[in-house]
Amino acid sequence: MPANSRDNAPLYFGLLALLVLAPLPKGGVPPWAWTLIVAALCLLAAGWLLQWLRGRCEVTPAFHHARWALLALLLWCLWIGLQLVALPAGLVQSLSPKAHETHALAATALGLPLPAWLTLSLDPHATLDFLLKSVAWSAAFALTLLLVDRPERLELLLKTLVICGMLQALYGSVMVLSGLEFGFLSKKIYNLGIATGTYVNRNHLAGYLNLCLAAGIGLMIARLGGDAAHTWRQRLRSLARLLLGEKARLRIYLIVMVIGLVLTRSRMGNTAFFASTLIVGALGLLLMRGAPRSTMLFLASLVVLDVLIVGTWFGVDQVAQRIQATEVTTNTENVLPTEDRDEVSRAALPYLKDFMMTGSGGGTFYVVFPSYHTDRLNGFYDFAHNDYVQIAAETGVVGLLLCGTVVLGALWQALRAMRLRRNRLMRGTAFGVTMAICWLLIHSSVDFNLQMPATSFTATVMLALAWVAASLRRKSAPETRRSQRPGQPSDDPAHWQPSSARP
Repeated sequence: MPANSRDNAPLYFGLLALLVLAPLPKGGVPPWAWTLIVAALCLLAAGWLLQWLRGRCEVTPAFHHARWALLALLLWCLWIGLQLVALPAGLVQSLSPKAHETHALAATALGLPLPAWLTLSLDPHATLDFLLKSVAWSAAFALTLLLVDRPERLELLLKTLVICGMLQALYGSVMVLSGLEFGFLSKKIYNLGIATGTYVNRNHLAGYLNLCLAAGIGLMIARLGGDAAHTWRQRLRSLARLLLGEKARLRIYLIVMVIGLVLTRSRMGNTAFFASTLIVGALGLLLMRGAPRSTMLFLASLVVLDVLIVGTWFGVDQVAQRIQATEVTTNTENVLPTEDRDEVSRAALPYLKDFMMTGSGGGTFYVVFPSYHTDRLNGFYDFAHNDYVQIAAETGVVGLLLCGTVVLGALWQALRAMRLRRNRLMRGTAFGVTMAICWLLIHSSVDFNLQMPATSFTATVMLALAWVAASLRRKSAPETRRSQRPGQPSDDPAHWQPSSARP
């Protein structure tokens, strides 16, 4: 094992431990839970930096190749920090007239004069929490690039996510089928008869399972293929490996996660999973030249076997009924809609327009939205039920563009890795990352999974794996050159042609 890997091994296993523990306390939502996650990630980042200063850690090619994404994350954190900086009231009025007006109304209500210095954020305390999380997720992104420096580590990380998802699905399913109905160390009050795992909301468990399923499917694709069997002995050995080997166990884990996903009864969670499977499956077959026939059969089985057989036993018909029964009332007779989430997003559009450029401050939706609340909505809403709307409203167009830069950059790298890499693990990882991004783009339009600390942490790690899949070398450059036969195409990114010559 290289000295670099030996010295940062505790940091790597610390990152894995956080991925395991983060979803347990209600998805990391309690303040004490996400505070511990944030503190642990910052300590891991500080530990790596200390090792680097002592010459015991090296910057990986993946980190170099992700420099634009890292720059976008740095600018994102600086932008959120700017929302906390006290600026002259006149400057705030120029940058965000609505924020200035809100500060003035608050001062009038308290019988105080308008301060000479104001912040762009309408709730600096909430924005400070948002900034801490942003710094921690950025650290998780960088740590993934720096610590996943060998194929064995990449494989172990994917396996960790699969085990976490399988245990969440198993726990949620057992609670539903047994009638015990426990969440995280407490009896469930809401969502009875529905799988929620250690999360509170079924849609958020569905979102987390989608990420873990993407990791598992990528790992499964990396396992498919192999030498063709020409004799009956070879076929018997292949069959034995299929029934008793790691692929069989992995397939069982995937089935358990699909059962848990179906038992959440989450409409968009299930729709996004099967849509991303079909979309990315078609893309993968087009991009992965020379992909084995088993890959196509496996992807087909995910849809056919899991929906028609597993889903029939465990209630996919109830999910379908919920989708068919979904109705959004759009008349003007002040009739309350049967689906609130779309109405929340619609009501938040004026909010988005008022804070289009600078945003109202990270984490301030719950403070600002009540002033835009309509009679067609019941109750209090902490979140917009649409991550696009909420991110844009809280951080402005600038924040939305910076987030989009990272996500679309990861998508480009994953698609590029599927097309150019010949290594099965790298291809499979790229496939899983593409699935995760496809789910994210679909599900974020109707829910707020990214506001769940454990889910956003896991999603950030998955995004970083796109650059790992595109850049990770199996051997060092000298070893690759010695072992490569003349004329053989190289799988080492260091030997790829420049992007101007080969996109």
